[in-house]
Amino acid sequence: MEYLPYLKKLLDTVVKEEASDLDISVGHAPNIRITGQLVPLAQEKIVTAKDSEGMALSLMSPGQQKKFLEEKEIDFSYQHEDQGRFRVNIFYQRGSISLALRFIPSKIRTIEELNLPSILHDFSSRPQGLVLVTGATSQGKSTTLAAMIDEINHTRAVHVITVEDPIEYTYPIDRAIIDQREVITDTLNFNNALRATLRQNPDVIMVGEMRDLETIGTTITAAETGHLVFATLHTNSAAQTIHRVVDVFPAEQQDQVRFQLSSSLLGIVSQRLIPRIKGGFIPVCEILLCNNAVSNLIRENKIHEIPAVIETSAKEGMVSYNRAMVDLVRKKEISLKNAMDFSFDPGEIRNLLR
Repeated sequence: MEYLPYLKKLLDTVVKEEASDLDISVGHAPNIRITGQLVPLAQEKIVTAKDSEGMALSLMSPGQQKKFLEEKEIDFSYQHEDQGRFRVNIFYQRGSISLALRFIPSKIRTIEELNLPSILHDFSSRPQGLVLVTGATSQGKSTTLAAMIDEINHTRAVHVITVEDPIEYTYPIDRAIIDQREVITDTLNFNNALRATLRQNPDVIMVGEMRDLETIGTTITAAETGHLVFATLHTNSAAQTIHRVVDVFPAEQQDQVRFQLSSSLLGIVSQRLIPRIKGGFIPVCEILLCNNAVSNLIRENKIHEIPAVIETSAKEGMVSYNRAMVDLVRKKEISLKNAMDFSFDPGEIRNLLR
């Protein structure tokens, strides 16, 4: 079998069927994910260990093959002709190789097309500060970031530097200069890239993921020193995000970090994707804006009071998860059952609907 042509045929199927993922695992036919559900490609043959190894190696450069064999797993991106990119993860399981490929369309959708809150336009227009986009894996964080960066690209003559692992969306040439740096390919790690970025004349910085103390510290410093900084974190709410950022640091540094956050944070977008009644998914976003009240609560370590501020600040553009979900239930975008299933406090959903 010629493995790369076969794999390209499978990727064509992902694009044609509007699937989000392709999974290849020994002992199964290839599977694609449509609207959250795995669908086996029954017309394809069962994958053997030789098949999965051949497909994996056909995607990797010699350097990537060496890294994969040493570390037993690897992340990278793959450009599939002009149809889009795939974020690729290749890993070992029970001695054989599996592949997981996530489709990233070439067209970047706008904030409106993604059904995201309009307050995100405000974040894109700000001259400096820190915007955090948070949520679990596969909840659309990269897509939300891409929408805001692309809006900047079309509206502002600025220098944007992104640090990603791997690069997902790519941007057309327009008003902004956008330099995208991929970890391993273009830089050794996030922290090295971020420290260097401060000497590369950026106006806007995008950090694909804040993974450790050094990266988080440098990200906050960049926002403090006159840059607009976007970053992601794997947390489930605005309050949890602030706790996570502060708790990464040693106890003796936490007061200083809270002070830095209180002065540099613009807002937090915590999002998750909920199945839509008419098919597909729709993002539900908790929005925290760092006004004077929130800034004081962060500085005074009263993070537990932030949800109450969100509840009482709807006129400013803030919204809690449950209120966002109730709004979508009333608009008949999502079902009450899914709102209850995905809520951290289902009882409040019923109270709000009354």
